[in-house]
Amino acid sequence: MIWDQVSPVYDAFEMLLNYRVYSNTGKAVAEEIEADDIVLECACGTGAISQHIAPKCRMLIATDLSEGMLRQAYEKCSGFGNVKIRRADLMHLKCKDARFDKVVAGNVIHLLDEPENAIRELLRVCKPGGEVILPTYIRDDRAIQKTTFALLEKIGVHFNHEFDLQSYKQFFLDAGYPGTDFRVVEGFMPCAIAVITKE
Repeated sequence: MIWDQVSPVYDAFEMLLNYRVYSNTGKAVAEEIEADDIVLECACGTGAISQHIAPKCRMLIATDLSEGMLRQAYEKCSGFGNVKIRRADLMHLKCKDARFDKVVAGNVIHLLDEPENAIRELLRVCKPGGEVILPTYIRDDRAIQKTTFALLEKIGVHFNHEFDLQSYKQFFLDAGYPGTDFRVVEGFMPCAIAVITKE
Protein backbone atom coordinates (compact mmCIF):
# COMPACT_ATOMS: atom_id res chain seq x y z
CA MET A 1 0.00 0.00 0.00
CA ILE A 2 1.40 3.39 -1.05
CA TRP A 3 0.32 4.98 2.25
CA ASP A 4 2.39 2.52 4.28
CA GLN A 5 5.41 3.41 2.14
CA VAL A 6 5.03 7.18 2.42
CA SER A 7 3.87 7.34 6.05
CA PRO A 8 7.34 8.06 7.58
CA VAL A 9 7.86 11.11 5.34
CA TYR A 10 4.26 12.23 4.77
CA ASP A 11 4.25 15.02 7.35
CA ALA A 12 7.59 16.39 6.18
CA PHE A 13 6.40 16.41 2.56
CA GLU A 14 3.16 18.19 3.45
CA MET A 15 4.90 20.75 5.66
CA LEU A 16 7.43 21.53 2.95
CA LEU A 17 4.87 21.78 0.17
CA ASN A 18 1.73 23.11 1.84
CA TYR A 19 2.65 24.25 5.36
CA ARG A 20 -0.07 26.83 5.98
CA VAL A 21 -2.93 24.60 4.83
CA TYR A 22 -1.59 21.46 6.51
CA SER A 23 -1.20 23.32 9.80
CA ASN A 24 -4.51 25.17 9.71
CA THR A 25 -6.93 22.54 8.41
CA GLY A 26 -6.91 20.64 11.70
CA LYS A 27 -7.53 23.87 13.60
CA ALA A 28 -10.46 24.71 11.31
CA VAL A 29 -11.99 21.23 11.76
CA ALA A 30 -11.56 21.47 15.53
CA GLU A 31 -13.76 24.58 15.55
CA GLU A 32 -16.68 22.26 14.72
CA ILE A 33 -15.97 20.01 17.73
CA GLU A 34 -17.63 20.44 21.14
CA ALA A 35 -16.47 19.27 24.56
CA ASP A 36 -19.08 16.50 24.90
CA ASP A 37 -18.59 15.08 21.42
CA ILE A 38 -17.66 11.49 20.67
CA VAL A 39 -15.85 11.77 17.34
CA LEU A 40 -14.98 9.23 14.68
CA GLU A 41 -12.18 10.20 12.34
CA CYS A 42 -11.74 8.09 9.20
CA ALA A 43 -8.62 8.19 7.04
CA CYS A 44 -6.81 9.91 9.90
CA GLY A 45 -3.42 9.44 8.23
CA THR A 46 -0.59 10.58 10.46
CA GLY A 47 -2.95 12.28 12.91
CA ALA A 48 -2.47 15.80 11.56
CA ILE A 49 -6.15 16.61 12.15
CA SER A 50 -6.54 14.21 15.09
CA GLN A 51 -4.11 16.17 17.23
CA HIS A 52 -6.37 19.23 16.97
CA ILE A 53 -9.62 17.35 17.53
CA ALA A 54 -8.44 15.42 20.60
CA PRO A 55 -8.13 18.39 23.01
CA LYS A 56 -11.64 19.56 22.12
CA CYS A 57 -13.75 16.39 22.48
CA ARG A 58 -14.77 13.78 25.04
CA MET A 59 -13.48 10.87 22.92
CA LEU A 60 -11.84 10.46 19.52
CA ILE A 61 -11.61 7.18 17.64
CA ALA A 62 -9.06 7.79 14.87
CA THR A 63 -9.04 5.18 12.10
CA ASP A 64 -7.21 4.43 8.87
CA LEU A 65 -6.61 1.44 6.58
CA SER A 66 -2.84 1.97 6.52
CA GLU A 67 -0.88 0.43 9.40
CA GLY A 68 2.01 2.79 8.63
CA MET A 69 -0.19 5.86 8.95
CA LEU A 70 -1.74 4.51 12.15
CA ARG A 71 1.73 4.15 13.70
CA GLN A 72 2.40 7.82 12.97
CA ALA A 73 -1.00 8.82 14.37
CA TYR A 74 -0.40 6.76 17.52
CA GLU A 75 2.87 8.59 18.18
CA LYS A 76 1.31 11.97 17.53
CA CYS A 77 -1.69 11.33 19.78
CA SER A 78 -0.02 9.30 22.54
CA GLY A 79 -0.26 12.20 24.98
CA PHE A 80 -4.05 12.29 24.83
CA GLY A 81 -5.95 9.95 27.14
CA ASN A 82 -9.19 10.23 25.15
CA VAL A 83 -7.90 8.88 21.80
CA LYS A 84 -8.22 5.34 20.46
CA ILE A 85 -6.36 4.39 17.28
CA ARG A 86 -8.02 1.67 15.19
CA ARG A 87 -7.72 0.13 11.73
CA ALA A 88 -10.95 0.52 9.76
CA ASP A 89 -12.32 0.81 6.25
CA LEU A 90 -14.46 3.93 5.96
CA MET A 91 -16.55 2.25 3.24
CA HIS A 92 -17.59 -0.52 5.67
CA LEU A 93 -17.54 0.73 9.26
CA LYS A 94 -18.14 -1.95 11.86
CA CYS A 95 -20.20 0.08 14.27
CA LYS A 96 -23.87 0.71 14.91
CA ASP A 97 -25.99 3.44 13.38
CA ALA A 98 -26.01 6.93 14.93
CA ARG A 99 -23.02 6.24 17.20
CA PHE A 100 -21.01 9.49 16.86
CA ASP A 101 -21.65 13.20 17.37
CA LYS A 102 -19.15 14.18 14.68
CA VAL A 103 -17.59 12.15 11.89
CA VAL A 104 -14.49 13.47 10.12
CA ALA A 105 -12.83 12.17 6.94
CA GLY A 106 -9.99 14.39 5.78
CA ASN A 107 -8.43 14.48 2.31
CA VAL A 108 -9.79 11.14 1.19
CA ILE A 109 -12.98 11.81 -0.82
CA HIS A 110 -10.99 12.64 -3.97
CA LEU A 111 -9.15 9.28 -3.74
CA LEU A 112 -12.25 7.08 -3.67
CA ASP A 113 -13.96 5.24 -6.52
CA GLU A 114 -17.39 5.77 -4.96
CA PRO A 115 -17.29 8.85 -2.72
CA GLU A 116 -21.10 9.07 -2.57
CA ASN A 117 -21.20 5.63 -0.91
CA ALA A 118 -18.54 6.73 1.56
CA ILE A 119 -20.59 9.75 2.57
CA ARG A 120 -23.68 7.59 3.09
CA GLU A 121 -21.64 5.31 5.36
CA LEU A 122 -20.26 8.26 7.33
CA LEU A 123 -23.76 9.67 7.75
CA ARG A 124 -25.05 6.27 8.86
CA VAL A 125 -22.81 6.28 11.93
CA CYS A 126 -23.47 9.96 12.72
CA LYS A 127 -26.19 10.92 15.19
CA PRO A 128 -29.15 13.03 14.02
CA GLY A 129 -28.16 16.65 14.53
CA GLY A 130 -24.48 15.70 14.30
CA GLU A 131 -22.04 16.64 11.57
CA VAL A 132 -20.01 14.88 8.91
CA ILE A 133 -16.93 17.01 8.24
CA LEU A 134 -15.04 16.48 4.97
CA PRO A 135 -11.89 18.51 4.33
CA THR A 136 -10.58 17.94 0.80
CA TYR A 137 -7.74 19.47 -1.19
CA ILE A 138 -8.91 21.52 -4.14
CA ARG A 139 -6.96 22.74 -7.11
CA ASP A 140 -6.74 25.72 -9.41
CA ASP A 141 -5.05 26.31 -12.75
CA ARG A 142 -1.58 27.26 -11.51
CA ALA A 143 1.17 25.41 -13.38
CA ILE A 144 3.04 24.52 -10.18
CA GLN A 145 -0.08 22.85 -8.80
CA LYS A 146 -0.50 20.83 -11.98
CA THR A 147 3.14 19.74 -11.72
CA THR A 148 2.61 18.68 -8.10
CA PHE A 149 -0.48 16.60 -8.96
CA ALA A 150 1.43 14.95 -11.80
CA LEU A 151 4.32 14.11 -9.45
CA LEU A 152 1.96 12.57 -6.90
CA GLU A 153 0.39 10.43 -9.61
CA LYS A 154 3.84 9.18 -10.63
CA ILE A 155 4.66 7.99 -7.13
CA GLY A 156 1.36 6.12 -6.89
CA VAL A 157 -1.10 8.59 -5.34
CA HIS A 158 -4.09 8.37 -7.68
CA PHE A 159 -6.83 10.99 -7.69
CA ASN A 160 -10.15 9.58 -8.85
CA HIS A 161 -11.70 13.06 -8.60
CA GLU A 162 -9.93 16.40 -9.00
CA PHE A 163 -12.09 19.09 -7.42
CA ASP A 164 -11.93 22.84 -7.56
CA LEU A 165 -14.20 24.72 -5.15
CA GLN A 166 -17.10 24.95 -7.58
CA SER A 167 -17.00 21.28 -8.58
CA TYR A 168 -16.67 20.26 -4.90
CA LYS A 169 -19.83 22.19 -4.08
CA GLN A 170 -21.56 20.70 -7.11
CA PHE A 171 -20.56 17.20 -6.02
CA PHE A 172 -22.57 17.61 -2.80
CA LEU A 173 -25.54 19.08 -4.63
CA ASP A 174 -25.53 16.17 -7.08
CA ALA A 175 -25.20 13.69 -4.21
CA GLY A 176 -28.34 15.10 -2.54
CA TYR A 177 -26.87 17.31 0.19
CA PRO A 178 -27.95 20.86 -0.77
CA GLY A 179 -27.57 22.22 2.77
CA THR A 180 -23.83 21.48 2.99
CA ASP A 181 -21.76 24.34 4.41
CA PHE A 182 -18.26 25.14 3.15
CA ARG A 183 -15.19 27.01 4.28
CA VAL A 184 -11.79 27.18 2.62
CA VAL A 185 -8.35 27.06 4.23
CA GLU A 186 -6.23 29.07 1.81
CA GLY A 187 -2.69 28.23 0.75
CA PHE A 188 -0.61 26.61 -1.99
CA MET A 189 -3.08 23.74 -2.29
CA PRO A 190 -6.24 25.00 -0.55
CA CYS A 191 -8.50 22.74 1.47
CA ALA A 192 -12.29 23.04 1.20
CA ILE A 193 -14.08 21.84 4.34
CA ALA A 194 -17.60 20.56 3.68
CA VAL A 195 -19.92 20.16 6.67
CA ILE A 196 -23.11 18.13 6.37
CA THR A 197 -25.51 18.37 9.30
CA LYS A 198 -27.47 15.12 9.60
CA GLU A 199 -31.19 15.62 9.84
